[in-house]
Amino acid sequence: MQRRHLIQLAAASGLAAPAFVRAAGEKPRELRLDYATYSPSSLVLKRFGWLDDDFKSRGIPVKWVFSAGSNRALEYLNGNSIDIGSSAGLAALLAKTNGNPIRTPYIFSRPEWTALVVPKDSPIKTLADLRGRKVAATKGTDPYLFLLRALHTVGMKRSDIEHVALQHADGRVALEQGRVDAWAGLDPLMASAELNGGARLLYRNVAFNTYGFLNVREDFITRFPDEVTRVIGHYERARKWILANTTEAARILADEARVDLTVALLQIKLRTDLSSPLPTQEHVKALQAAAPILLDEALVKPGSNVRAVVDQLVDTRFAAGLIRA
Repeated sequence: MQRRHLIQLAAASGLAAPAFVRAAGEKPRELRLDYATYSPSSLVLKRFGWLDDDFKSRGIPVKWVFSAGSNRALEYLNGNSIDIGSSAGLAALLAKTNGNPIRTPYIFSRPEWTALVVPKDSPIKTLADLRGRKVAATKGTDPYLFLLRALHTVGMKRSDIEHVALQHADGRVALEQGRVDAWAGLDPLMASAELNGGARLLYRNVAFNTYGFLNVREDFITRFPDEVTRVIGHYERARKWILANTTEAARILADEARVDLTVALLQIKLRTDLSSPLPTQEHVKALQAAAPILLDEALVKPGSNVRAVVDQLVDTRFAAGLIRA
C-alpha cells in the first residue's frame, strides 16, 4: 500500500498520520491471529488459506492459534502471543478496562451464542430458582457476563449462586454429569447439548449477547495498518462466502468443532447474524448499556470510567470505506 493510502487510513482511524507511516519495507516478522469455533469466519479463512496465501506471497508467514473462549483470546492478546484475536464485545471491554491494549476495527458477527442451560429433567424453572445453586461459567467471557446480567434482572448477584469456574467444554461435561445445576453455555457446545443431550435453555436474551469483536493489539494496528486492512478484507471475503454458502460453512464448523452438521447449522443459520461487520454507534451504545455490570460486580477497579473505555475500544473509523455490503 502506498504512503498516500496509509495517510488516508490514518485519518480514517483517528490517529496521527506519522504513527502509521513506517520505515520503507518494514513489515511484521509474522502475522499471529486466532481461530475459534464461535467465529465461523475465522474457520473459513483457516480452511481455505486465502489469508495465508496473500501474506506468504508478501514474505509474511501466518501463525494460527486456537482460542477456546474469549478469555483465552484476550489473554493471548494481552501477553503479546497473538496480534489479532476474536472475543465477545463485553469481554473485550472488561479486558481493556483492566489494561489490555486492544482496539476493535471489525465486527465478525452478531450472535446469540450463549444462554443459561439446565438438564432436561431439572426442577429449575426460573432464574430465581438458581439461588444457592452451582452454575458453571467461564470467567472473562460473554457467557459469564450474560449469567451476571441475567441474575440482575431478578434482583440477584453473583454471590447468590455458587459459581463454578470451568472452561466452556468442561462446563458442558459438568452439567451432563450432574456436578453443576446450570451452565452458561457457548455455541456450538450449547447447541450440541441441546440437540444431542436434551438440555433445556432456561434463559435466553439476544440483547445480552454482545457482538463478536475482532480485536487488534494497539501497537500492531498503529505500526502495521496495511496488514490490518488486509486481514479485514479477508474477513469480509469469508463473511460473504458464508452468506452465499451457509451449508458448506456449517460443514466446516462441524468438522472443526467435531459436532453434528445439524448442530453447526443451528449455530450458523439461526444464531449467527453476519449482516453488520462495520463498528458503529450501535455497538458503542450496546456496550455502554452493558457496562454497569462490570462495576456492579466489581470486575473492574472502583471508579473506572468504563463508558470512556468503550469509545477507546470500538474503532468506528478505521474500516470506514473498506467494507461494502
